[in-house]
Amino acid sequence: MSSAIVAAQQRRSCLLASTFFVPILSLGISAAEAQQSASPSPLPPIEISSPGDENRTRAKPLTDEGSGSRRVAPKVSPTSNTNVAPTSSPNVSAASGATAVRQFNGIVGASTSVITSEDIARSPAQTVQEIIAQTPGVQLTSLYGGVNGVKTSVDLRGFGAFATSNTLLLINGRRVNDIDIQGVDFSTIPRDSIERIEITRGNSGAVLYGDNAVGGVINIVTKTGAGGPPVAIRAEAGVGSFSQRLANVSVATNSGPWSTSFYGNAIKSDGYRVNNALDQRNGVGNVNYTTPDLTAFLTLSGDDQKLGFPGGRTVDPSIGLNQLVTDRRGTNTPFDYGNQQGANATAGFTKTLWNGADLIVDGGVRDKKQQAGFFGTLPSIPFNYVDSHLQTWSLTPRLSIKNAIFGLPSAVLTGVDYYDATFHSDRPQAKGTPPIHVYDLSQKTLAGYWQQTIGVLATTDVSYGGRIQRTDLSARDILNNPPGCAVFFSCDTQAAPLDSSEVNHALHVGFEHRFNPVFSIFGRAASAFRTPNVDERVGAGPFGSATKTFDLKTQTSHDIEGGIRIKSGPFEMQSSIYNMDIENEIHFIPALFLNVNLDPTRRYGSETSASLRVSDSVLLRGGVAYTRAVFREGLYAGNDVPLVSRYTATGGVTWNIWQNFLVADATVRGWSERFMDNDQKNIQRRIPADATVDFKLSGTYEHFFWSLSVNNVLNALYYDYAIASTFTDGRFSAYPLPGRTYMVKAGATF
Repeated sequence: MSSAIVAAQQRRSCLLASTFFVPILSLGISAAEAQQSASPSPLPPIEISSPGDENRTRAKPLTDEGSGSRRVAPKVSPTSNTNVAPTSSPNVSAASGATAVRQFNGIVGASTSVITSEDIARSPAQTVQEIIAQTPGVQLTSLYGGVNGVKTSVDLRGFGAFATSNTLLLINGRRVNDIDIQGVDFSTIPRDSIERIEITRGNSGAVLYGDNAVGGVINIVTKTGAGGPPVAIRAEAGVGSFSQRLANVSVATNSGPWSTSFYGNAIKSDGYRVNNALDQRNGVGNVNYTTPDLTAFLTLSGDDQKLGFPGGRTVDPSIGLNQLVTDRRGTNTPFDYGNQQGANATAGFTKTLWNGADLIVDGGVRDKKQQAGFFGTLPSIPFNYVDSHLQTWSLTPRLSIKNAIFGLPSAVLTGVDYYDATFHSDRPQAKGTPPIHVYDLSQKTLAGYWQQTIGVLATTDVSYGGRIQRTDLSARDILNNPPGCAVFFSCDTQAAPLDSSEVNHALHVGFEHRFNPVFSIFGRAASAFRTPNVDERVGAGPFGSATKTFDLKTQTSHDIEGGIRIKSGPFEMQSSIYNMDIENEIHFIPALFLNVNLDPTRRYGSETSASLRVSDSVLLRGGVAYTRAVFREGLYAGNDVPLVSRYTATGGVTWNIWQNFLVADATVRGWSERFMDNDQKNIQRRIPADATVDFKLSGTYEHFFWSLSVNNVLNALYYDYAIASTFTDGRFSAYPLPGRTYMVKAGATF
């Protein structure tokens, strides 16, 4: 959004082997032995079908519905849902429409997880980010009080303050990461509109989706209403802590080949802290047309958000100051704020060219406007004002071919991605005054890619693919220092103009082999890249620098991963280990007030998830992850990258107490300590380890449903972001999050 927000966000192998092999030895081998008398079940051939929903997910899987021989996706929870919107039918097949519902099996060789609409409706968590964080290895960072998850970042595989730039978010298979550092605010996606969330860890997704997919890809698939009743309506209202009020509504219609849906929500809250109020509205609507050989869709969405920025709480032992204790909910920035307005339109079609070959064409435009004011402690003396406008056009045609090659089942997805983004930002000292900086950046990317999956054996799939992408950038800075700035030594410097063009590539190769119906192994190797975003190129802080420039090197990464999957009756497990080496990682150094390319860094670790259906009414689930992010060369060699916890763990239980009239859900999420932002030396105190417990009671009766949620039941007073002082040892600023909160919701379907 602004340089000030960017600065706030950016300041913010025995063990490894055991975490991988212990689950295998204790669970996998015993399960395999129990099935040793069974002969291996061959993998099915890749299907040839009428046009499905390739406009939603490029990593086209086989479904696991209706056939016990098909490959089974690792599910987070197979529970049935009593509170889903009336437009979600779990029995809709892939052939029923351009955006039909199906299961997800992911890119061959990659570690994947699926969170279903049932899991989302059941979860005690109040935000999409907290729901995603119940999968192993996911970490969260919040600077804004945690209200509705606004601007809370999701971190896959340990990127700390730069998680939003290294995690690619898709909505219905289309990338929505913009070229600024803000990433995508999950809170602007209506929760009830989500059909499922597909998570692919590691950078194999870069072949299909391009930039930003270094840590992984999160694909949010939305409901469409296709295949449902002629008219379905769902309405819900709720109240909660800090004067929170919310309302959600969804409507779906079906008539012949046409279907429509709309999901909208509104929320208001005073927020946990002073100057932490939120006023937000979101909506998304779809129109779908479905025939046997042609499907088409149009999606429109918009959001409007107003949020107060409460800033950090200062702790300085040298002067006896600890605002975390004396005034945890207070603020040092009582007048700072940020507003955002977004509008998006996407349209596309899928046309069968011949049996097994589909042409998928879609395109769209995203428009985002942001304004922010920073005043410090005096409303009459503004520090900085930001007024930015970002617009992105895209066109992404592709061809899906599923047939046999030399007698082997094969699936090919190949296409072209074109994106054209323009960014304009005025940076005056106060609203209505002449801007000191005017930034204009435009970026065009053109990429071609190919990914193929081949069933080389009845029990073995192999995939490979590559992407080549050209990025053209033009950046300009117009400087207009205010009169008299030299007297106060406050004159800023102008960034040199930049016109650049570069070509990058991404590669993937993976395999999966099933030994028997219970036990399978998978592995992959991949490379990816990340170009600097516009805020990193601007790189401006409150103090100028003679070396300010738009020019940064492109970040590249290479990773390998291997793991196992187990499915034995009611028990499912997935476990993997990985290693990622990164060159030219982009990082902000507060002491320099500049973004830089770091010395080489490394991520490595393990992730294990498991679920057990104890009975028809009880489901257990859990996960554990070990994540290391370290500098491997240079001044900080061997040190941890800040804001990454080494250990994370989750657990949960769902208990259908009384035939959906009464259902209980409980989840626990814990994490170990992490170094504060700006502490690359690893010498300051750490952000403490902590855990939260959430609990929810819910139920349905005919057309009515209700829920009561208590989050952070044990009232843990924690924070997951803090920044260490550059100049004073022991001094830091922490961003506290709420203690115990509640939410009561009720609604009806029609």
